[in-house]
Amino acid sequence: MFIIDGHNLLHSIREVDEGSESISDVQLCRIVGRYLKLIGEKGEIVFDGTGPRDKSEFDNISNLEVLFAGLGTDADTIIEDKIRANTAPKRLTIVSSDRRLRKAAQMRKAMAVKSQVFWNNLQRQLSRKKRIREPAAKRQGLSESETKQWLEFFGLEQ
Repeated sequence: MFIIDGHNLLHSIREVDEGSESISDVQLCRIVGRYLKLIGEKGEIVFDGTGPRDKSEFDNISNLEVLFAGLGTDADTIIEDKIRANTAPKRLTIVSSDRRLRKAAQMRKAMAVKSQVFWNNLQRQLSRKKRIREPAAKRQGLSESETKQWLEFFGLEQ
């Protein structure tokens, strides 16, 4: 399970990737969702503030729950609370370059990954081409007996 500091990750991406200045929080969530689905993991991403009034764009992002801290608190506090409350912290991966969150993760023996390291790994994984192995039978074709069976099955016997 990944818990991601949303604005920290966005800031980290924009700092390093010059062309990513226009990446939005929604685009980021969709990319992270694709990555999590690819690696077979689930995650939560927490942003500071209340977010946009219409949050429907954040619905149906695979493998990722999107949360906004609201007005009375911040994303770091919510993530810290999630780390403290988790019953299996060794299974958590906290994504943030924030020392406070990395220390909170370390105290509960959760894994902490800096935002830039996470982003680099995500990009590397998503850019890999998935090789689909074809069954050997596809190249070899059907045997004579299999061909005869199918012809009989469809009533096309010769």
